[in-house]
Amino acid sequence: MDVKDLLPHLRCAGCGLGIIIMLGFYGVIQERVMSVPYGGELFKASIFLVLCNRIVAMIFASSMVAVNQESVVNKAPLWKYFAISLSNVAATTCQYEALKWVSFPVQMLGKSFKMMPVMIWGIIISQKKYSLTDWLVAFCVTAGVTEFLMTGSIAAPASQASDSIYGLGLLVGFLVFDGFTSTFQEKLFKEHQTSKYNQMLYINLGSAFTSLVSLLVSGGFSEALAFCAAHPAFIMDAGFLSGAAVGGQFFIYSMVKEFGALSFAATMNVRQVASIIVSYIVYSKPITMLQIVGLVMVFGALFYKSIAGVIASRDKERLLQEGQKSSSSTV
Repeated sequence: MDVKDLLPHLRCAGCGLGIIIMLGFYGVIQERVMSVPYGGELFKASIFLVLCNRIVAMIFASSMVAVNQESVVNKAPLWKYFAISLSNVAATTCQYEALKWVSFPVQMLGKSFKMMPVMIWGIIISQKKYSLTDWLVAFCVTAGVTEFLMTGSIAAPASQASDSIYGLGLLVGFLVFDGFTSTFQEKLFKEHQTSKYNQMLYINLGSAFTSLVSLLVSGGFSEALAFCAAHPAFIMDAGFLSGAAVGGQFFIYSMVKEFGALSFAATMNVRQVASIIVSYIVYSKPITMLQIVGLVMVFGALFYKSIAGVIASRDKERLLQEGQKSSSSTV
């Protein structure tokens, strides 16, 4: 194999490593911001973090639109972007709030658990059909997450164990809203042929507006600014959080564009495992043997799905190439 053949593999590995590092860093900082006190005081206005992330994402998307010389005109009706923005803000807020009551590994597993809501939304919104294998994988993931939740401590470091039920309720909210967000985004890509940066720009614009209005109405904006003034270390952590989120998006878009969704899915599985391990090491959480079994069930099912998808993709490509050879020899 010469250097030219190696380059795509090196780019794929570079994108995968970038995703794992950026999102792993994002996860650690996210847990720090929401569950570890600053000077004995916990940060409460989680939607302020949503606003910060969306502003940075807007700047990134605008820059990419300019670099690629894309049109800034919305490709889909504005109300569709706004619907995604509302569900995106709701999902992200639930995600941040949940970290006050449950640990980061539980939140990460909750993201794996979202397979079932995404499939249900796909049936409702896009009339999709799923294979028996898809349902079996979703069932194994659901069973593994359930076992993890029921066989050990799931509370966040600064919360009481009895409050973790509230955190699980927030995770359910995250799953419902996030499942709608990803399904409706996919629908926009197919129906209106929006570019990824055009969609990113308008969705984040709507999310930033929604977050700002919510903060002003609830009085959380002044509370967040007062917290920033009292705890300068929080400003640095919030900046790192937003930067890591946008950096992760850059590597995600690059991998999906060049190497496809299957490679991205496999990378995200590795990222989830790495993030959970890092969280346990950094924050010294206890874990039971049955919880480890639950983790193995979850990620075993996810890795099986990724490997099966890669094999199916290669078989499809091979059959296509054989068909082209056959037609050319016939001519």
